[in-house]
Amino acid sequence: AMAVSGAYRCIECNREATELYRDYQRGVLRISICKSCQKPVDKYIEYDPVIILINAILCKAQAYRHILFNTKLNIHGKLCIFCLLCEAYLRWLQLQDSSQNTDPDDLIRYAKEWDFYRMFAIASLEQTSFLVGIFITLRWMRPEMLKIKSDFILLLKALLLSSYGKLLLIPAVIWEHEYTPLCLAFIKVFVLISNSQAIRVTLNLNRVLPWLAIIFGLILENGVVYLFQKMGWNV
Repeated sequence: AMAVSGAYRCIECNREATELYRDYQRGVLRISICKSCQKPVDKYIEYDPVIILINAILCKAQAYRHILFNTKLNIHGKLCIFCLLCEAYLRWLQLQDSSQNTDPDDLIRYAKEWDFYRMFAIASLEQTSFLVGIFITLRWMRPEMLKIKSDFILLLKALLLSSYGKLLLIPAVIWEHEYTPLCLAFIKVFVLISNSQAIRVTLNLNRVLPWLAIIFGLILENGVVYLFQKMGWNV
């Protein structure tokens, strides 16, 4: 984060701030104090990234505000693609495990490759349905929110970044164990909790509305899954 005037946020009270710190030259820096709560605007600018990551994993609102408002982190698109690849690989692996065909023929390998692409497309559609469900719910219950493009983009960025827990899918599969299904369930719950915190921090809401939005997003996502199953697709 740079000490340039802009739309920063106090990580404690969520009020806007013009700067995070002031540079007095010769290596002398002073963290700005919030005029509203009289606390440091962003104490995390002095913290090691590992500490910030740990606080984000613990779903601390202050860490989320630091990442979303006071840094220029723009990896949400790449992170989304990588998470979808992880999910597609997991489904593809389960699909191959359920298949008894061991024919090494090139046509079989080609079909298996297209199975992976199909799983990636299905995972993408489910993720899109989940996000659409969240936006519809928030727009319906709070019409004054998400009126401008920047608010929409910020919330989308927050939701994609908060889905980083999906990266744990690969280790859960590699270190296969009899408790793997339970681990996958815990990962799903962790991702949903992170999504809820991201919505709450981004829109400055209470805890109830974000969970209502997530529940509706899950309903829409499961509706898409049911539609695929009715079409005879193995998801």
